[in-house]
Amino acid sequence: MAGFMDANTQYLIRTTLWSRQIKELLLDELNAMKFVRIISDFPDGYTLNIPSIGEAETADFTEGQAIKYNAMDTGNFTFSFDQYKYSANAISEKFKRDSFYSADVIAAFVPRQHRALMEAVETRIFTQANAGQQSGSTNQINNADHRWVASGTSQAITFQDFAKARYALTKANVPLTNLVAVIDPSVAYTLETQTNVVNLLTPSQRWQELPEQGLVNGFKFRFNIYGFDCYESNYLPSIASESITVGGTSVSVTNGVANYFFSAAPGDTTPWVGAFRQMPTVYSKFNMDLQQEEYMTIAEYGFKLYRPENMVTVLTATGVVPT
Repeated sequence: MAGFMDANTQYLIRTTLWSRQIKELLLDELNAMKFVRIISDFPDGYTLNIPSIGEAETADFTEGQAIKYNAMDTGNFTFSFDQYKYSANAISEKFKRDSFYSADVIAAFVPRQHRALMEAVETRIFTQANAGQQSGSTNQINNADHRWVASGTSQAITFQDFAKARYALTKANVPLTNLVAVIDPSVAYTLETQTNVVNLLTPSQRWQELPEQGLVNGFKFRFNIYGFDCYESNYLPSIASESITVGGTSVSVTNGVANYFFSAAPGDTTPWVGAFRQMPTVYSKFNMDLQQEEYMTIAEYGFKLYRPENMVTVLTATGVVPT
C-alpha cells in the first residue's frame, strides 16, 4: 500500500495560503506645500483681505510751479477657506473577530486617510495656479508672456521655453533666486531624449551621467536648467484643449498639462498663499447601531495664487511620451 501522497491526503494539504504581509502602495513625493506661504493671522471669519500699495510716480518740475500730489494705486487681495474635506473608513465588529488581517486594516486607516487628504491639498495648490491665469491668453506682465504653449514639435518643451520663463520672471522684477520648475513626467522624458541636451551639459561633462543615471533623482533633477531646480509631479492640472496666440501665431494644445516656473524665494515672494483652518484631525467612535468602529480624518483649508507675476505656465502635450 502506498504511503502519504497528494492523491490520497488532500485533507492534509493547504491548497491556498495567505501571507502575513499586506502589499503596500507605491506613493510618490508631495512637494507643493514647500512653495506656499502659510497665513497664520486668520483666526476666524470667512474671508481675509490683504491690501497692496502701488509704486510712486515722478514728474518734471519747473521753478515756481505748483506741485501736484498724487495718490498711489491700491489693490485688495481676498483669500477664503474653500475646501472642507474628509476621509473616512469603518470596520465591523464581526470582521474584527473573523479576519486574520483586522489589526493591519485598522492600523492603515489613519495614515491612508492623511495621505488621501494631502494628495487633495497637492492637487488643489497646483490647480489654483492655473485658475489664477486667464485661459487662452499670454497673461502679459511688463510686456512679457507668462503663459504659452511649448515651442517644440508637437507642443513638446524645449530649452528655449526655460530661457523664456526666466526672461518673464526677470521682467516682472521677481528675484532670480530659488528658481523652480514643476513639470510633468512626460516633460522630463522629452528633456532626457533631446539631442542637444549633450551640448547643453558638455562644459561640465555631466551629460555622461545621463545614460547611467538618467536626468531625475527621485522627483528632482540632478542639476538645474537655466537656473531652475526641476521637480516632477503627477498632480499638475490637465488641459483638455487651449489655444494661445503669440507673435500673431495661434498655437493649440490638446490632452495637455500645465507646467510651472517660479521663484520659491522665502517670504512674500512665493507664488501661493494658503492656510489651514483645521489641520488633518482624526476622529473615532463606535457606532452602536451598525456595530462598527469608525475613523474619520477632516481638514479645512484654502490656497490661492498670490503673485501672478511670479508664475509662468508652459503648456505641453502629454502625448509626447515613450511608445
